[in-house]
Formats: sequence, structure tokens, C-alpha cells
Amino acid sequence: MHTIDLAYVGRGLHEELAAYIADQEDFYADEGVHVALRDGCTWDEERLRRGATIGLGRALLSRLTDGTPWVALNVNTTRPLFWFLARPGLTSLADLAGRRLAVHAPHTAPGCFTRIVLRRAGLDPDRDMDTVVRAPGDYGMDLRLLREGKLDAALVGSTMAPEAVAAEHGWRVLGWVGDHFRIPTVGLAVDPTYTDPDDPAVHAVLRAHRRALQVIHNDPDTTVRHMRTFLGGQTSEEVRAHYDAFIAPHFTTDGQADLAVGEAAITAVAAELGVPASVTAAEFYRTSPTTP
Repeated sequence: MHTIDLAYVGRGLHEELAAYIADQEDFYADEGVHVALRDGCTWDEERLRRGATIGLGRALLSRLTDGTPWVALNVNTTRPLFWFLARPGLTSLADLAGRRLAVHAPHTAPGCFTRIVLRRAGLDPDRDMDTVVRAPGDYGMDLRLLREGKLDAALVGSTMAPEAVAAEHGWRVLGWVGDHFRIPTVGLAVDPTYTDPDDPAVHAVLRAHRRALQVIHNDPDTTVRHMRTFLGGQTSEEVRAHYDAFIAPHFTTDGQADLAVGEAAITAVAAELGVPASVTAAEFYRTSPTTP
């Protein structure tokens, strides 16, 4: 059996759903690969690049800023699963002006995406609001600070169904990042310096993840069951509503990248980071419809 290290660099359904289903359904074993799923959230790039990663956004930022030659081999979705969750009284992204907002650091993928969305809403993230930088995590502390009135809003990820959390507390979901900015953002990437994209272990993981994507599309009951186990804290009805709104319509069926979406995203990310767009979508997103 082949072996490979696979690191996630964020938490939640956005990052982990396909890998979680592949593991729970024994697709890795079926494809002849032992996957060591590693928490790479706090790893530096040098450590991360020695194995495969799920986080395409972080890999793209690394390629643009430090030249690490990451290539993406599989894409799960182009709509980042992050939301702006706000206390009562705010009804739109424009209402964040002058407010206290928890976000991720500008040099992180979700932080960069958030800044792009805020600018598209007419807001300068450095001047128009009081930002509190929070590390990606389970967002429990962000919810606590919202309840205590120490934040007006927070960018939260998919460790929860945010619309259900908002309903529970009388809060508002001001916007979904995936509605405002599309980018091929999670899947599988490797640095060919250390991992051959044609390595049999890589191909086995690709086959397993594409089987998981088929489950997400073709077997809602199984997907919702896994989502509920993964999330906890939400009812079956809440998880099913989240699946219907944010997962089923927006995850790919075959792991392929939309190069037009990728090209526009690379241009936007490079502009936000203030670096040249030194890689094309075709160079970075090397997805293939067939895998041996």
C-alpha cells in the first residue's frame, strides 16, 4: 500500500469535507493508499511543502509571494465557505463601516479573500473599520466575543452552520464570501520539488477524493450524515439546509478547475497582496479529467 502525508491548513467543511468522506467511506484504503492526515495550520511553508496539502488558497499565496512551485491537482469548490456573522442592527456589508470586525490576517488565504470582498463592498479594510485579527480555528472565541458585545461582526468559517447559529442568537449573516469572490480554493496540491504529481500515492488520493465528490453530489443522505457527525451542535434539518445552500450546488463533481475563474482569482489575489501575478491559471491548476 502506498503512503502519503496530507495536511489541512484550516478547519471546517470547506477544508475537510472531501477528505473526511474519503476516510469515513474507506475510499483511501480501496484505492490502495494510507493517508496520514496532518494538521498543518501552524506549519511554516518549508514543512508544509514536503507533503500534499488540501489548502489551494494558501498554496497559491505561497507561489505568488515566495515562489514555492506548488501545483493544484484537484479542486473541490470555487466558493470559499466563510461568512460575515453580525450582531443585530447590521444588515449589509456596508454597515461594517466604523464597526469592530474579527478577521484573519491579511497574508492568510481567508484574510486575503475577505479583504477583496470588503473592497468590492466599497470598504477599505485598513481604514473603514476596527479589525481584530484572529487565527483560523473553531471560531468559539469569536462567538463568545459577539455574545459579550466585544465584537460587532466576525468572519467565521465552516466549523458551524452560520445561518443556524445566527438564528439561535438573533444575529445576522451579512454575506457569504463565496457569493462575492470565486477562486479554486480547496482540493489537493503538491510541490513537485518534493512530491511527484504522478506518484502513485498522489493518484490514489485523487481517485479517492473524486469518489468523495461524487458522494457529495449523488448521495445527500450519506453526505448530511457525515456533515452532522463532523460539525456537531446542529440538527439534521439545519445541516441539510446548509448542505442544500452551500455544499451541493457549489462543489465540483470531478475535481476540475475552471481556468477562467482561476485566472481572475489570481489577478485579484496578486493585486491584494501587491505582488505580480507571476503564474497563470493553467500553470497552477493542473487538474486532469483522467487519473491512472
